[in-house]
Amino acid sequence: MRDIHSHILPGVDDGSHNLDESLRMIEAAQQVGITSIVCTPHCRDPYFDYDRMRESFEILQEHAQGFPLTMGFEVNHSKLMELGLDWAPRLCFADRSTFLLELSTHAKADRFKEYFSTIYELQGMGMHVIIAHPERYAAIEDDLSLAQQLVDAGCELQLSSDCVVGGKSHTNAKQVARHLIKANVISYIASDAHCPEDYDYYRRLKRKFYPQGTHARFAK
Repeated sequence: MRDIHSHILPGVDDGSHNLDESLRMIEAAQQVGITSIVCTPHCRDPYFDYDRMRESFEILQEHAQGFPLTMGFEVNHSKLMELGLDWAPRLCFADRSTFLLELSTHAKADRFKEYFSTIYELQGMGMHVIIAHPERYAAIEDDLSLAQQLVDAGCELQLSSDCVVGGKSHTNAKQVARHLIKANVISYIASDAHCPEDYDYYRRLKRKFYPQGTHARFAK
């Protein structure tokens, strides 16, 4: 299983604080059956520092004892607009075609016209867009059809395991996540882990949903 969203890089955002914690996150991930991780630090203020994040990835990879790690980013839409779309190829996953896009949590539905425009531009650049944690977006909570519109536009949607099992405090996210699963629009469930303990949510989620065979992919 591949975890496609994890804040595992040491000392670069609100995730792992240091190398030791990152290595403990790898151990925790392995214990729940994860076999590879995409490292996705925040590409948003106040954290984004491309060179520092790349350096942190190389340090973690060097100490990971061969555990498969690849580099990516969780790219906030507003930050992408600030940087410019020319940055997009540098922010893809290592496969150079997958782009993890974070929308604004509080945006209203009328902003989605701008989001769709960006998505189409990214697709025109040859990128496949995955939308990070749609269960947290107020507009989707208000109108679940927006999630289907994202799928119809060629995106895949990624839930975060803590929201699915009601772990961290995200208002109504658990309920929205379950509606999205029931609507059959979810392609991935990722850890969105920020510390080793977050992988316990992943364990709980597997125990609850995976035996019943949800269509959501833990890995691709």
